[in-house]
Amino acid sequence: MHTITLIPGDGIGPEITKAVQDIFAAAGAPIQWEEQNAGQTTFDQSGELIPQSLLDSLEKNRVALKGPITTPVGKGFRSINITLRQKYDLYQNVRPAKTTEGIDSRYSGVNLVLFRENTEGLYSGLEVYDERLGIADSFNRITVAGSRKICRAAFAYAAKHGRKKVTLAHKANILKMAGKLMLDACKEAATEFPQIVFEDKIIDNMCMQLVNKPEQFDVVVTTNLFGDILSDLCAGLVGGLGVVSGANIGDDMAIFEAVHGSAPDIAGQGKANPTALLRSGLMMLHHLGEHELADRIEAALDETLKHKEECTGDLGGKASTSEFAQAIIGRLAQ
Repeated sequence: MHTITLIPGDGIGPEITKAVQDIFAAAGAPIQWEEQNAGQTTFDQSGELIPQSLLDSLEKNRVALKGPITTPVGKGFRSINITLRQKYDLYQNVRPAKTTEGIDSRYSGVNLVLFRENTEGLYSGLEVYDERLGIADSFNRITVAGSRKICRAAFAYAAKHGRKKVTLAHKANILKMAGKLMLDACKEAATEFPQIVFEDKIIDNMCMQLVNKPEQFDVVVTTNLFGDILSDLCAGLVGGLGVVSGANIGDDMAIFEAVHGSAPDIAGQGKANPTALLRSGLMMLHHLGEHELADRIEAALDETLKHKEECTGDLGGKASTSEFAQAIIGRLAQ
């Protein structure tokens, strides 16, 4: 039995979380949920964005499934996601993007995994503002250690999962020092995994290539800001943020999450699509070593996605969140 910290989140978070819990229960997943929360709802109730009880649960269980969280808009509120990533050194942001039958897309044959460095770069929080001059400086902090960790993680993933190529997206032609650190780190990792082809592309060319011929890419690794942008671009290639999974992984902790927003405008209406959170849960099962169980749930999801009438509105159907979940559960029983 795996004890997992469950963070339902805000807006549609509780609805899609309930759907995933129901599907996991029907599949007989050996999971005990320990529910904690963070974000706008928690702040409204307790005045805390991230309660200590949540941190205690994470530090005890080391694995979490997280729904979409809203950070209140206002001075002094830092992104909850960035806070958790940096506090626990969850340096790998892993975002698969794969075209799936039944999910409308302009593309076919896309099957890539993006590794985004999750703790450094322009998201390090190192900013200064000179009010007198009206100048704001944001520091793009890149370290040798951080570059080596994320590059090696990308190559190790490729080797473990039978992937053939790793592509580094960078801007070393302009960022002569910061860009070079990632380039050097990937070249170093490539020597450890000689069976994996390594290539590098300038970030602007990478964006063009992804839109023009995305099926050429396998595993992609890049810095924090570039990864933030590319991960959403890749989601757009395969149907949008509502159908892609995400994970924040460190050496001894992992938080799996839906990467879309909390959509407060449709909260409580039964319209939310739980696919992204379910797929993130499947990544979590693989992380826990429950491979057969994850594959069985994924097969039921994939078959359900082929039947539009059983899907939620954003997928072209008319089913509610719970009806979509029940359709998946019905196929699990078969």
